Amino acid sequence: MELIPQEIKDLIPKLYETEKQNDPVAYIKLFLDGWTWYITELSIDNNICFGYVISPFESELGYFSLNEIKSIKGSLGLSVERDISFKPTALAIIRKAKKSKSIV
Repeated sequence: MELIPQEIKDLIPKLYETEKQNDPVAYIKLFLDGWTWYITELSIDNNICFGYVISPFESELGYFSLNEIKSIKGSLGLSVERDISFKPTALAIIRKAKKSKSIV
């Protein structure tokens, strides 16, 4: 199964298209164990993403590779999954939920 279906890829802005926005939108939520990746931008080759990453250690905006994410196996041997119930959400809402320990 593809992590990001083509119809969603078509909606995600290309890299750097949202850099001047104060509150970009996350279009995809990927998760595995204590890690969560919210994707706000995607490269033309559909491999490099920019977004908000929440790990057991810290949370930050940054670049990450879909190919690398696809290769990760969790503690039970599971692969990264896409939250199919996730709806595009402004990063400010996600960050606020993270601070208050709510789930987005």
